[in-house]
Amino acid sequence: MGQLIATVATLVLLLASLLVVSYARREASEIRRSSADEVQALRSEAKDLLSEAQRREERVSSREKELAADQRAAQKYARVLDERAAVVARDERRVEAEREAREAEQLAALADAAHMDVADAKAELERRLVAQVKEDARAQVRRIERQSASQAKRRSREILVTAMQRQAAATSAETSSLWFDLPNEEMKGRIIGREGRNIRAFESLTGVNVIVEEGVNAVQLSSFDVERREIAEVTLRTLVEDGRIHPQRVETVYAKVHAETEQRHLDAGFDAIEDAGVRGFDEEVVAALGRLRLRTSYGQNVLAHLVECAQIAADIAREVGADEDLARRAAFLHDIGKAFTHEKSGTHAAIGAEFAAAHGESKAVVNAIAAHHDEVAQETVEAVIVQVADAVSASRTGARRDDADSYTERLENLEHLVAEHTGVSRVLAMSAGRDVRVMVQPDEVSDEALPELARTIAEHISNDLSFPGEIKVTVIRELRADAVAG
Repeated sequence: MGQLIATVATLVLLLASLLVVSYARREASEIRRSSADEVQALRSEAKDLLSEAQRREERVSSREKELAADQRAAQKYARVLDERAAVVARDERRVEAEREAREAEQLAALADAAHMDVADAKAELERRLVAQVKEDARAQVRRIERQSASQAKRRSREILVTAMQRQAAATSAETSSLWFDLPNEEMKGRIIGREGRNIRAFESLTGVNVIVEEGVNAVQLSSFDVERREIAEVTLRTLVEDGRIHPQRVETVYAKVHAETEQRHLDAGFDAIEDAGVRGFDEEVVAALGRLRLRTSYGQNVLAHLVECAQIAADIAREVGADEDLARRAAFLHDIGKAFTHEKSGTHAAIGAEFAAAHGESKAVVNAIAAHHDEVAQETVEAVIVQVADAVSASRTGARRDDADSYTERLENLEHLVAEHTGVSRVLAMSAGRDVRVMVQPDEVSDEALPELARTIAEHISNDLSFPGEIKVTVIRELRADAVAG
């Protein structure tokens, strides 16, 4: 049994030795393979480095060859330049010698011909040369002036076109009527009132015709006077929103709306100032600007025209390098005198300049206002820009129409003519001038005198005005008595 154990132990030792030897051999084999791979990688890397070094060496060699070629070319070019410089120098010396010889010959010939000495001949030659140079200079100046004029004309056209294209002002014309939408059909009857008393009271107070048509849920307000039309519109809107419509209520609302006219002027003025991009006006100037929202010039709204002119003038000033703020301000104020033409005598340019000066505007702004119709000389380039902006705004397609102003002027003349008669307190031209309503002072005109006054007014209109169709004259005498029960 002991021998068997010894034999097994020997076999185990033998197997263990074999395993150790086998493991050592495998590890040695792996080390050899790994070493071979590393050697191969190092060889490959070395080969790559060698190739890169060779390529760099070739590039350096090529660059050296190129530099050498460039150097040889530069040296050759320098030699050519030196040769050419020498030739040019010889030619210059030859030309100078020839010029001096010709001058000497000319002087001698001139002296011989004119029997002058050399000094006098030289002076005469210099005079002729100076005259020739001056003539050449004048010709050159004329060419430059023609070229400059052509370029200036083209540039000015580009500036004006650019300024006009930047504006997106609407094309519109004032009309003598507007439509007022009603909430329902029943409101028409309330506006007319029993036997028409409400609509008569409304028309007598506002001086505006109210036209009611079947099948249209609206009424039309018609008057040549835009301020009357606006007051009538606000009055009617207030009455419709309130719902109470009767003659006394119409009078109350009309008086309130009429009293708020100045505030509407201020609101419109502030809105226009913001749109134009100007600031620094006192309240009186703002109110004057706001009144222009109700003025038109050949159908073009004056306040909208001022805003548009301010924007155009600023664009032009920016293009030509002028004072943009000054041009904008002067253009915005250039027609402010139209707010006072019915109160003061004189042109709107002169009235506007006087008004602007009285409210602290600069001399440049005052001059631009006064000069925009060439009534005085323009002292600054901004004044010229204001005149150009005014012309651009007025002349764009659809900006103005002559018929609106001529129509308004005809009706205003009609009212002024009738108002000249004794006892007349108020005149309203209605229905496009076909109906004239004349209110008289009851203490100056009796009931018996009304027919005669109506005939006299009608004859006056026939003799002094030309008009199409017929004009109906209605004279109204109203006597009221008020008392308070306490």
